[in-house]
Amino acid sequence: MIEARHLSKRYGTKTAVNDVTFSLTPGQVTGFLGPNGAGKSTTMRMLMGLDRPTSGSITVLGKPYAEHRNPLNVVGALLDAKGVHPGRSARSHLRALAATHAISDARVNEVLHLTGLASVANKRVGGFSLGMGQRLGIAAALLGDPQVLVLDEPVNGLDPDGVLWVRNFVRDYAAQGRTVRLSSHLMSEMAQTADHVIVLGRGSVIADAPITELIASGGTQAQRLVRVSSPESIRLGELLRAEGARSTQHSDTDELQIEAMPAERVGEIAAAHGIVLHSLVTEAASLEQAYLELTRGELEYAAA
Repeated sequence: MIEARHLSKRYGTKTAVNDVTFSLTPGQVTGFLGPNGAGKSTTMRMLMGLDRPTSGSITVLGKPYAEHRNPLNVVGALLDAKGVHPGRSARSHLRALAATHAISDARVNEVLHLTGLASVANKRVGGFSLGMGQRLGIAAALLGDPQVLVLDEPVNGLDPDGVLWVRNFVRDYAAQGRTVRLSSHLMSEMAQTADHVIVLGRGSVIADAPITELIASGGTQAQRLVRVSSPESIRLGELLRAEGARSTQHSDTDELQIEAMPAERVGEIAAAHGIVLHSLVTEAASLEQAYLELTRGELEYAAA
């Protein structure tokens, strides 16, 4: 379990993390989301003992990470896949880490096979692609067979097969009763992987809920959106607007985008006036839509 209690971090006059409290429980994958500058990386660095909190605390299995006798057996973390000497081979890098905790070479070979790096284990890391570097970072995180797994953007640079492997692996890992904390900007991937989501905005927690609950509560705009296609789309649009709907005609198509009216009512109006429909769809709510609605006013770096 990971617990943060009134955790804050200031750098001079800038507050990166502000009075953050949350708990990550075993047996589930918890997504850690937020815009750039929201405080995600700072929180992770404080968890791993790389930054000292200004106030509050963050512990793993009841104590700070640095106080564990064998921390690699407690927490496995991927923070920066590039943090490897480029002249070393993948195997020598992992063996050096393993030696700090008396982990056997057999375990090194095991994680090399597990992450698909066995065939390039003796190649220098400096020649690795981004995806291969990510796999090596995951292998290092798994060396100690830890109870807690912390992964920051683990699917960056991975091909579709690698993305699927990470998704299935972290879900299986959590199913063993372990704690998994996962951050990513890929909302579609997070929606398929996480059970619970914590969202940060400007250093504070703005959501802490099961992913299904977050989508249901935050995706209201998407749930209202209806798309309808008809050869009489112009006439249909006029009828719908007369009854209070807001409609947008897609240029060069027969499709209308409808808001403030359910699909059932759109179909009833079309039927009452003998208008043929080729399609009538209610757009499902998504994690991306819920996330964008939550963080709309929390962007520190926003393009014009």
